[in-house]
Amino acid sequence: MKISKKMQDAINAQINEEFASSYIYLSMAAYFESENLSGMATWMKLQAEEEIEHAMKFFNYVFERGGDVKLTAIKEPKDKWESPLNAFEEAYAHEQFITKKIHALADVADELDDLATESFLKWFIDEQVEEENNALTIVEKLKIMGDSKGSLLMYDRVLGKRGQK
Repeated sequence: MKISKKMQDAINAQINEEFASSYIYLSMAAYFESENLSGMATWMKLQAEEEIEHAMKFFNYVFERGGDVKLTAIKEPKDKWESPLNAFEEAYAHEQFITKKIHALADVADELDDLATESFLKWFIDEQVEEENNALTIVEKLKIMGDSKGSLLMYDRVLGKRGQK
């Protein structure tokens, strides 16, 4: 069954949000690089790549359902933060924002009785629990560290190991 115009438009908006998320995290990676926090930069680069993967899942889904993808402009992201803690607090807030967007998509799918999209969105709903938890865990650890530069550098090294087997 072909995707409805309303669902297609809502998913197209989400594709933009996912690419914008990637842009935000890449900007945070650049900030961390400029602060000589290469581990945090690595963490954010991988997060940016993950957001592109999410966008592409939505992109491919629209075509699988016989719809059309319309890409729109991405807003220029912020490029400076007060501190690593501030950047990760904003990352956490952004993940909460994305969770609300995905829940809104699920509401549209439910309203339209679009079971295929409801099923498709389950993965994203579950993924957002992990995304929020990851960002919040980093925020909480950075708060515990306070102004300890040594702890920050050690934690930077830990975050730089993301994605290593």
